[in-house]
Amino acid sequence: MNTPEGLKYTKEHEWVLVNDDNTAIIGITDHAQSELGEIVYVEVETIGETVEKDEVFGTIEAVKTTSDLFMPLTGEVLEFNAKIDESEGDDPGLVNSSPYEDGWIIKISISDPSQLEALLDAEGYAALIS
Repeated sequence: MNTPEGLKYTKEHEWVLVNDDNTAIIGITDHAQSELGEIVYVEVETIGETVEKDEVFGTIEAVKTTSDLFMPLTGEVLEFNAKIDESEGDDPGLVNSSPYEDGWIIKISISDPSQLEALLDAEGYAALIS
């Protein structure tokens, strides 16, 4: 499984890329997308809302199942990745083929940066899934 360095991870299989401007990009890990199978739809209805850590910010639907997406950090949801928005004619399958690049899910404004300390690094996440 691909577990890039420089990202933070959750036990619920989300990854977080923190930017210098106190924003973060969030997606699901390579492990999560492989467990889900072919992803056919991603829904995020929390744009503009502040979502607390560990609350559901959206859902992801695969051929076999639907799963909740959990917020790894408290923050305001600023953006949903238009490239994976099926309603816009784009491809939710990018979450499968490019989970760490084109298949990211949301961008947030981080409310409490101290919450980053509770997330796993690449080594910790790799140990979790092995």
